[in-house]
Amino acid sequence: MKTKLIAIGLPLVLVAGAALPATAAEGYERVLNGTFDSVKTPWWSSGNTPSRVESGRLCADIPAGTVNPWQSMIGQNDVPLEAGQPYTLRFTATATKNVTVRATVQLAVPPSTTTMNKAAALTSTPKTFEFTGTSTVASRNGQVAIQAGGATEAYTLCLDDVSLTGGIIPPGGGWDYGSPVRTNQHAYPASGTKRASIADSSTTPLPWQLRDAAGQVVASGETQVKGDDAMTRDHVHIADFTSYRTAGTGYTVAVGDQVSYPFDIAAKPYDSLRRDALAYFYHNRSGLPIEAKYVGDAYARPAGHVGVAPNKGDISVPCQPGVCDYSLDVSGGWYDAGDHGKYVVNGALAAWQLMDLYERSLYRLDIEGLRDGLLAIPEQDNRVPDVLDEARWEVEFLLKMQVPADKPLAGMAHHKIHDLAWTPHPTIPHNDAQPRYLHAPSTAATLNLAAAGAQCARIWKLWDRAFAQRCLTAAETAWQAALANPSRFAPREDSVGGGPYDDTNVTDEFSWAAAELYATTGNRDFLSKVTTTLTPAGFSWKDTGALADLTIVRLPFRFPIDRVLAARSRVLQVADGHVRDLKSQGYPNPSKPSDGLYAWGSTSATTNAAVIMAMAYDLSLKREYSDAVLESMDYLLGRNGLNQSFVSGYGERASKNQHHRHWAHQVDPRLPNPPAGALAGGPNSGLQDPVAQQNLRGCAPAKCYIDELGSWSTNEVAINWNSSLAWIAAFADTR
Repeated sequence: MKTKLIAIGLPLVLVAGAALPATAAEGYERVLNGTFDSVKTPWWSSGNTPSRVESGRLCADIPAGTVNPWQSMIGQNDVPLEAGQPYTLRFTATATKNVTVRATVQLAVPPSTTTMNKAAALTSTPKTFEFTGTSTVASRNGQVAIQAGGATEAYTLCLDDVSLTGGIIPPGGGWDYGSPVRTNQHAYPASGTKRASIADSSTTPLPWQLRDAAGQVVASGETQVKGDDAMTRDHVHIADFTSYRTAGTGYTVAVGDQVSYPFDIAAKPYDSLRRDALAYFYHNRSGLPIEAKYVGDAYARPAGHVGVAPNKGDISVPCQPGVCDYSLDVSGGWYDAGDHGKYVVNGALAAWQLMDLYERSLYRLDIEGLRDGLLAIPEQDNRVPDVLDEARWEVEFLLKMQVPADKPLAGMAHHKIHDLAWTPHPTIPHNDAQPRYLHAPSTAATLNLAAAGAQCARIWKLWDRAFAQRCLTAAETAWQAALANPSRFAPREDSVGGGPYDDTNVTDEFSWAAAELYATTGNRDFLSKVTTTLTPAGFSWKDTGALADLTIVRLPFRFPIDRVLAARSRVLQVADGHVRDLKSQGYPNPSKPSDGLYAWGSTSATTNAAVIMAMAYDLSLKREYSDAVLESMDYLLGRNGLNQSFVSGYGERASKNQHHRHWAHQVDPRLPNPPAGALAGGPNSGLQDPVAQQNLRGCAPAKCYIDELGSWSTNEVAINWNSSLAWIAAFADTR
C-alpha cells in the first residue's frame, strides 16, 4: 500500500493506549501511550535495561560500563514519518544522577536515517524538553528513543508525557488502494464463475470491458449496482464475465479509465497455489535443515532448536518451574506462526486439515492429491502421499508432547512449548538463544491430541501399521487422561514468549475427539460423547465442536444413518448461510461477522467457511456451493476493499511483509520475504498492535489491514490458516 502526502478527513477512533491527535496546526500525535498511565506497551527497552511503569512514568535501570549511547535505550518503534515534514519531540525526564542522554527520532531499520538527535541534560528534578527536526524519509518504521548508554555509573531514568507531533496525514488517513476495479489478481478458472467488484459512487450501471493482454476488448457489458457495502464503506458495482472461457494471460477489466490489475484465465488456476500453500509447512519445520534443493538458496537455513549453540534446543526441554520434574524430547513439528512456539491445539487442527485433505482426495479420486512427489520435501519418492508425509511431521511432535506413563498426569498433553521471552525480529530459528520450556498439560491439548491421533490411526493403517498403532494408543490414552482431568485449562495470562491459546470450555474438544475415535474404532462408548454440531459460527482452534459433523459427513458409512442425515442437513444449512452472506456483500467474503467487526485471522474465517461450502458441494454437487468457493478465492486474492491479495506471491499487490521471525526482509534485506503461498491474517478490527494503531485508526472493518512486519494483529501467519488455504486451493481445481 502507498500513502499519499495529503490530509484526508477520516473519522478518528481512539484505541486503548493511543494518544489523542494533536491539532492539525501543529501536526498529529505520532506516539502511543506517552503518559504511561498504567502499562508501558508499546514502549520497549534494551535487553540490558530493564524498565517498568512507576507512578505513571516509564522508568529504566541504566547499566554502567557501556560505551555508546545506543547501547542502552528506551524507545517506541513503528512511528510513521513523512518526508519533508517537521516534527516536534517533547518529554519530561529525571535521572538519579546528573547525566546527559540523547533524544532521537530516526528509522528503526537500516539505513537508520536520523530526523533528530539532541542532547538532554537530566537531573533529579523533572525537566521538560522540546526538540524539532525535519524528516527526510517517508516511512512507517520510525523510532522515538532516549539513548542513555555510555554511563560510568548505574542510575535510574524516568520518562513521562512523551509526545511527537508532526506530519499532515491524520492517523489512519491517506490510504491509496489503487484502481477501484478489483479482481482476483492471480487467475480465474476458465469453466468457473468470473466477476469483478468496482468501487464507484454511481447509482446507475456502468459499462465494463474485458481486455486481453494486447488491449483488445474480448467481452463487455454493464455492471450490476450492488450498493453500499457496510464492511468496507464502499459503494460497489459487479461486472460478470463468467461466459468468457478462453484461457490466457494478462487480462484486465476496465470501467471507464479505471483498469484492474492483470490476471490469467486457466483450466486449473490453483494447482501452483495448492503446492505452495502446502510447501509452507516444510519451510516452518523445526528440528530439520531446510535445504536449498527443496526451497532454493534464499530460504535454506540450518535446523532450528536442535541444541547447537547458541540454541538451547528441543531435544531435552524442561517444564516451567513448578510444573513438572522431567524433560522431554519435543523436537520436530512446525513453528506455529510468526514466533518459534509450537502449540498442540493449533498444530492438531492443522494436521487434521492436511489429513482430511488426503481423505477427501481418496474418496474423490483426486490422483494429484494422492501423489508422492507432489511437494519438494525430503520424503518425496517414499511411496507415501506427500500431504501425509507433511502431516506426519507434526503428528510425531504431538505424540512427543504426551506426559510419560510413569509421571503424574500420565497421558495428558503439554499445552505448548516456546521461548522464555519474545525473540526479536529477525531471529532465524538456529540463532534463537532463549531457554525453552514445556507448559502445563491442558485438557484442550489432550483432546486435540486424541482427535488427531485417532484420525492418524485410521489413515496410516494403509501406509504404516506400526505408526498407526502408536497414534491409536496415544489417542486412547489421551482420551482416558482427559476424562480423569476434565478441567485443566491453559491460562490466558501465560502469554510471554508465546501465545496463550487459552480455552476454558472443552465440551467441543471432547465431542470432536469422540467423533474421531468412534470413526476409527467403532466403539459405541465414544458415540454417546459426540454432543456438538456445526453452527454458523463454524470452527477454529478454540471452537472445534463443528469438526464432529465434518468427520461424520466425511465418513458416512462409519456412523449411524440418523447421525449422518442430521450432520448432512446442518452442513448444507450452514453452507447456505455462507453463500447468502457472500452474495449480500460487494466483495465476496462468505464470512460476514454478525457484530460488524473483523476478528484476528479473518482470512481463516473466510477459508474455513469455504471449506464448509466445499463439503456442501461434495454432498450435493450443487454448483452454487463450488461457485461460492471460487468467489471466496477471489476475495483472498484481491477482489476486496483493499485491492490486496492476502497470499504472498499471488497477485500484483500481494502481501509480502507477513509477521514472521525469519521471513523478515523488511527489517533485514539479507533475509527473504515469505515464499509464495503464505496467507496473511487479514483485516482485524481490534488493532491490537502498535503498527495497526498508528496507521489504521478509523478503518472500515474490512480495511483494518496493513502489510507491515510489525503488525502481528493483522499480518501474522499461522499453520491452521495455511492448512485451510491448501484445502480449498485443492478443492478449487478438483471440484
